[in-house]
Amino acid sequence: MSPEGSSILFRRVPKRVRQSLERPLRHFAQALEMSVARGRAFDCLITNDAELRRLNREFRGKDAATDVLSFPTGPSFSEPRPSGSGPASKSLGDLAISLPRARAQATALGHNLEQELRILMLHGVLHLAGMDHERDGGHMARVEKRWRIRLGLPAGLIERVKAERVQA
Repeated sequence: MSPEGSSILFRRVPKRVRQSLERPLRHFAQALEMSVARGRAFDCLITNDAELRRLNREFRGKDAATDVLSFPTGPSFSEPRPSGSGPASKSLGDLAISLPRARAQATALGHNLEQELRILMLHGVLHLAGMDHERDGGHMARVEKRWRIRLGLPAGLIERVKAERVQA
C-alpha cells in the first residue's frame, strides 16, 4: 500500500491508457477511502482478463474472467472489534479489475471507461467493507445506489443485473 493511502496499480495496460486514467482514478480512490471506506486504504490492480481469470480460479474456484474481485483484509465494518482492541487495520484490502471487461461494459452502457472503472471500484470497496449482495436482501444494492448518486456515477452493477432480469 502507498504511504499516501489507497493506490492504483496498472499491469498489462497500455501506457497511453494508464497515463490518461492514473491521476483521476488515484483521486477517486482517495475519495472512496475517506468516504465509503471510512479512512481505511485499499489497493486497486487494473489488469487484463487473463489475470482476473487466474485470480478468480485461484481464490474463488471459478474458472472465468470477471469484471472486479475483492480481497478483504481484517475485520469488516459490520464485524465488531473486541472491546479494548486497537484501531482497525489501516488496509481495507485489495481490488482487481479487468480493463477489457470495464471497457466493454462502458461501451455497451454508453458511458466512458473512467466512469465504469469508478463504478467497479465503488462496488469492490463495498465488498471490502463486508457487504454481499448475494446474501443481504438488498442492503448492498441500496448502499451502492446511495453512494453512486452522491458520487455522480451511472447505474451500478447490482442495478444492471436487476434490469437484465426484468428484461429477460
